[in-house]
Amino acid sequence: MIKFIGEYTAKVDDKGRLIFPSAFKSVMSSDGDFRLVIKKELFSNCLEVYTYEEWARESEQVKSRLNFFNREHSRFWREYMRDRAIVEPDEKLGRITVPKRLLEQIGVGREVVFTGNDHKIEIWAKETYESDKLRESDYLALAEKILG
Repeated sequence: MIKFIGEYTAKVDDKGRLIFPSAFKSVMSSDGDFRLVIKKELFSNCLEVYTYEEWARESEQVKSRLNFFNREHSRFWREYMRDRAIVEPDEKLGRITVPKRLLEQIGVGREVVFTGNDHKIEIWAKETYESDKLRESDYLALAEKILG
């Protein structure tokens, strides 16, 4: 399983292109499948980026919990699949083009932060990422509560 680790800053050009961190690309599939699925994170103001393989695994896991003859389940699935994009880093510069509507949803200006988050990558507007950081005391209290 692929593990993404680290934080990398990138500038957004006028077409919504970002240089995909080479450290992340280097740990991706050796079979040459560099497709990525990007979606808005459910609970935070960032984008989640999955390898296509990891996305397929996660979406199958969610889908297996649903009954499509149930109206609520069907509505949930439709919304779950909304605003997804498949992108692939270009070979020349390693850029990815993130749809502007996704970047706008998280308030991206000119810079983003890519964060390795184990099985996925998050893309944050730089200002949001910096302001969203927990104080150390809050982090310690949360760690004690969850892992305690």
